[in-house]
Amino acid sequence: MDRRTVELNVGGQSYRVVSSAPEEEVRRAAELVSAKVGEVGASRNALFLVAMVLANDVLVERERRLSLERRTRDFLRRLLVRVEHALDLPEGEDPGE
Repeated sequence: MDRRTVELNVGGQSYRVVSSAPEEEVRRAAELVSAKVGEVGASRNALFLVAMVLANDVLVERERRLSLERRTRDFLRRLLVRVEHALDLPEGEDPGE
């Protein structure tokens, strides 16, 4: 793995991060954190609050993804049942009936 050092500014503080992730991804993550620090306000607890906000965002998005996966699976099951039913129709019978 190619590890590189990236200089970042988050919430007005400079950080040097060593990462194997692409530099652009590291910078985007730092920009997101910095924006959240701006939202919660720069204080002694800002990074903790930002971590909590971002963790909540992750949990909300994870639940949305799981819900979408469940709905998609249910839809595909119902669709498969309909297709199987249509394929089982006697010859000459219209599947639209």
